Amino acid sequence: MYSDLLHSLPDVLGLANLAAIVIGVIAGIVVGAMPGLSATMAISVLVPFTFGLEPLVALGLMAGIYNGAMYGGAIPAVLLRIPGTPAAVATSFDGYPMAQKGEGGFALQVAVVSSSIGGIASALALMLLAPPLSKVTLLFGPAEVFWVAVFGLCSIIFLLGGNPVKGLVSACFGVFVSVVGSDPILGTDRFTFGKLELLDGVNIVILLVGLYALPPVIDLLETPLKTEQKSGKLGTEPIWKALPRMTGFWMTWLRSSLIGIWIGILPGAGGSMAAFMSYNEARRASKTPETWGKGEPEGVAAAETANNADTASALIPALTLGIPGTAVAAVMLGGLLIHGLQPGPMLFRDNPDVVFGFMWQFLFGAILLVFLGGSLATNSFARLLNLPRPLLGSVIIVLMLIGVYSIHSRMFDVYLMLGFGAIGYVMDKLKFPLPPVVLGLILGAFAEENLRLALRIGRGDWGVLFANTTSLILVALTVAVVVGPLVKRRLQARKTDAS
Repeated sequence: MYSDLLHSLPDVLGLANLAAIVIGVIAGIVVGAMPGLSATMAISVLVPFTFGLEPLVALGLMAGIYNGAMYGGAIPAVLLRIPGTPAAVATSFDGYPMAQKGEGGFALQVAVVSSSIGGIASALALMLLAPPLSKVTLLFGPAEVFWVAVFGLCSIIFLLGGNPVKGLVSACFGVFVSVVGSDPILGTDRFTFGKLELLDGVNIVILLVGLYALPPVIDLLETPLKTEQKSGKLGTEPIWKALPRMTGFWMTWLRSSLIGIWIGILPGAGGSMAAFMSYNEARRASKTPETWGKGEPEGVAAAETANNADTASALIPALTLGIPGTAVAAVMLGGLLIHGLQPGPMLFRDNPDVVFGFMWQFLFGAILLVFLGGSLATNSFARLLNLPRPLLGSVIIVLMLIGVYSIHSRMFDVYLMLGFGAIGYVMDKLKFPLPPVVLGLILGAFAEENLRLALRIGRGDWGVLFANTTSLILVALTVAVVVGPLVKRRLQARKTDAS
């Protein structure tokens, strides 16, 4: 089977395929950099236009957009604290403080190099490990997936720092928003308040743009006289000069790549969870955890490596089992079906040239990020900080309104986004963390659906949640995440009292 991998390489090196990857990466960066737009949306729009293209060319466009968009979301996250994509939320934790200190250019360079490393690792995992690793996903039934979601929520609440009570309140709000809509099993309405627009639940882009875009925009408009920054303060320099400053990140790159690949293989988890978990693990391993959240470049590296290491690895269950791990993977499966390719084990046997060529395209797309993303980010997007803040705020508001309205072409979504923006502004002023809200929305419905499915399989017996070794390991990790910080604080308090 691996010989087919080498045989498919000459086809990918054709001019049309390489051009498709380049165009896709550039388009993905632009889309990811626009708050409210996502890789899923871009690929969904693109799919109908690929009917007349060769399958590999069409898939090259999709692979390029996916790679570019996952990095592109870091650009507004660093410069404006507005994540362009859900997976870029963790990037803003240290990226935005770096920009405020005049290191926005360096933060973007760390982001693009880390994104490329994560994407390369993910592509290699897809190439070399797809057949054996696809079997690992069979170990995770509904009970195990439920515990993975609980572990993710506990990680962000207790390891992110700050007040755990406020983190818990934020997470509960996110979980509440996640259950709005139709019951996934019974089909009854929940918390829709008679609004038909809420039957499908709250779109994460609406929540994301509201919580993360409006508060910074309000701050921009409140302090218009402090805005203009000189280009010298951006910290931009040729990327090859910035690379020596990143040599100490190799352990973070390695750890975050492994976390991102593992999360990507789990169906439904996604890059957001990978970025949060990687950020928490890197912070915990850091010798100076107190600097995190205040402009630590390693925090940007951890988040960006993990959310890009999730890209190709999310296609492992999609290509081998026909189970899409993320929304983007689901759209890509639709692209395969349009071209007469049936995802699943037979895909490797019947169309090895296409499936292995697709893997090469992911690898080349990740490599191209350094060349295309580096120059675009530092020479173009970083100049956003030179604009007067009232003008910048106005542009962002227009992009927000267009992006949110374009999701379903209805004003209700715009009003809902403004409502979440007001809530986000209040939470920001009261120092309630926003990341647990996003993760609560992502994992809330995910955890509920798998919990109820596990209980139905176990005929109401809660013991089914602790029935095997995988579940018990995940429970132990969750308990360690909750108890660990409490024990650490108690020990530090004793040391302080003793001294």
